[in-house]
Amino acid sequence: MLFNYKATTPDGRTISGTAEAANRGALLTLLHKQNVRPVLIEPAKGHGKSGHKVKKKVKLNDLVVFTRQLSTMISAGVPLARSLTALQADAPNLYMREVLMGVTKDIEGGTPLGDAFSKYPNVFSDVYVNMVRAGEEGGILDDILKRLATQVEQDASIRKKIKSAMMYPIVILGITVLAFFGIMLLIVPKIGKILLDLGGPDAKLPIYTQVLLNASNFCVHNTIIAAIPLLNMIPLINKLPNLLFIMGFVFVGTVYALRYIKTEKGKYQFHGLLLKIPVVKVVILKIAIARFSRTFASLMSAGVSVLDALDVTGAALGNKVIEKELKDAANEVRNGKPLSDPISRSEHFPPIVAQMLIVGEETGQIDVVLVKIADFYEEEVSVLIDGLAAIIEPIMIVGLGGAVGLIAASVMGPIANLSKNIGG
Repeated sequence: MLFNYKATTPDGRTISGTAEAANRGALLTLLHKQNVRPVLIEPAKGHGKSGHKVKKKVKLNDLVVFTRQLSTMISAGVPLARSLTALQADAPNLYMREVLMGVTKDIEGGTPLGDAFSKYPNVFSDVYVNMVRAGEEGGILDDILKRLATQVEQDASIRKKIKSAMMYPIVILGITVLAFFGIMLLIVPKIGKILLDLGGPDAKLPIYTQVLLNASNFCVHNTIIAAIPLLNMIPLINKLPNLLFIMGFVFVGTVYALRYIKTEKGKYQFHGLLLKIPVVKVVILKIAIARFSRTFASLMSAGVSVLDALDVTGAALGNKVIEKELKDAANEVRNGKPLSDPISRSEHFPPIVAQMLIVGEETGQIDVVLVKIADFYEEEVSVLIDGLAAIIEPIMIVGLGGAVGLIAASVMGPIANLSKNIGG
């Protein structure tokens, strides 16, 4: 079951959190082992019998802070279980507290830290877990945690830049869609009636005006928005067959596509398609190369073998096509070839990566060389995203202006011509 609790620490601070335990007694025992005195324990509301929340998520920023704090405490000689207990009390995320409670319990039972982390894959990725394991085996856990914090920070920074760059286009696109349906459902039908009244049923309209009226007519009779009585007085029952057909087709198609993309074959094809879209391809490749370089360098510096590092790194790139290339490269490395050889023949890794790998293999400093590659491509991603954000705004303004101009020309031109004919 999942319990909410409040407790006091030996220094008098009051802490609260959420923890999973078999019963109240088990949680009391666990809290006493952590040297805190329970004040209140009650079943958590809004949870099922299994004690799991509907949504279990930890922000990247919270993970960065936790990783840096744990590294600092371990460097200072604080025992691991005590470090985790202290960090659990200060964790701002309730689910993070629950996770740390479970990790602490496993550590006190003799489980290695990497294995304890592996029980929470939605918080600690495969790369994170494997690097922690490598740090434990090599006795450099504090150093590995510092590297991990830097890597998670870099990932979080890239994601923030992408979200920031996409925010403006999404807002403008949303406004454009609403304006389009508003014009097509409310304004164009009335303008069409005016044109018919002026020119009669046999009036010859420009082709772009006729296309606009046909599009408006389709929206009026075949869209979900048009079925709202406040926007259109046509009875809903007349539109129901068309609406049900369109909604059913869209729903079935969306569900099928999403399910197919989740399969290995579908995911591979979808990722391959993304690598064929001009602008998207550049962004994905630069992010993947930066992530590959930093992750692989961190694993190599921690003493992980090249084959294991390639396996872990490939799963962390987020693209199945590039992951397959790394798996093929690992097979060639297993057969005795240097990593730079298959990378030099890759369709997606640029030549500079293979050249830098050759230098690293000759000097025995692959990790140092790859860190420089990661820094370079992360800067490239930052510049590229900033540039795209600067370009998207004027493009969308021009596009909106062109759409407004086309609608105005489609409407005002025929009205002016028909008015002249009537006047003549």
